[in-house]
Formats: sequence, C-alpha cells, structure tokens
Amino acid sequence: MSPPHLPTTQSAVLAIEAVAARHGRTVRAQHDIGRDQTFAGLVGADGVDGSGDGLDGIPHEALLEFDGRPAVTVRLFTHDEVTVTVEGIAFDVDRDRVPGFLNAVWSDLVHVKARTFPPSTTLIVTVPGEPSYREGIGVHDLTPWLAGRTR
Repeated sequence: MSPPHLPTTQSAVLAIEAVAARHGRTVRAQHDIGRDQTFAGLVGADGVDGSGDGLDGIPHEALLEFDGRPAVTVRLFTHDEVTVTVEGIAFDVDRDRVPGFLNAVWSDLVHVKARTFPPSTTLIVTVPGEPSYREGIGVHDLTPWLAGRTR
C-alpha cells in the first residue's frame, strides 16, 4: 500500500509533526516562504511553473529539527525534494515517504552494516513495505549512536 500523497510542504510538515508527536519528539520548525526567501526564487525567477499558464504557487520550504537521539533534521524544498539527515548522514527521501521513514528511525528499525574487506560502513533504514534506504558512512562520521547499531 502506498503512503498518502502529500502535495504541499505544509501537508508534509503536518504529517511529520504527527509522527514526531506519536514518538514523543518535539519539533522546531523554520519556514521560508516566498521567492525572496527560498531556493526556488533562484530557479525559474520568471514566475512560470512550466504549465504555460504563468501561475506559480508561493514557494514554501521548511527545516524541521527534532530533539533526542538520533539527531534528525528534515529539509523540505519547494519542488517535492526532501533531505532527511540522521546523525549527520543525509538521505534523499520522497516527500510522501518521509513520515514512514521517520517512523522507522524512531522505532529503531535502523542498523549499521560494517564490512571488513573491502572496508565499508553503511547506514540502513528499513521501512516496512518498502526497499531499505542505504547510505555510506565515513570512518569519521560514526557517532556513538551509530556505533551502537553496528552489526
């Protein structure tokens, strides 16, 4: 079953805040709204969204920071792009899938896979019903929280 569609930055923020509340996390949100404050103001400054009608919604970007461990931030960009950072490791996650991703992180469905040869370390987030998210970890990026999840 696919996750519910989150068409706007605000709908994604509300869904993410609901997941954080279920896990007892407080959220600090910073909103950048308008072409003069968002990255979208640098792209397509002519005010055209590509549909040919000359109308474009007001760009809205948000940065969400959560308390506790692991250290998690979510950066929502105007054009459905989302970066979720877990303990300094950045993941590109589809906007609709961010609530499920965060639920997996806070439900401890996360582990670090370490290989001896060739040497590598990978952070793996297992979201039920979806392929796992994987990102490499540098030797100097291994925090105590990540080290505690090494297999």
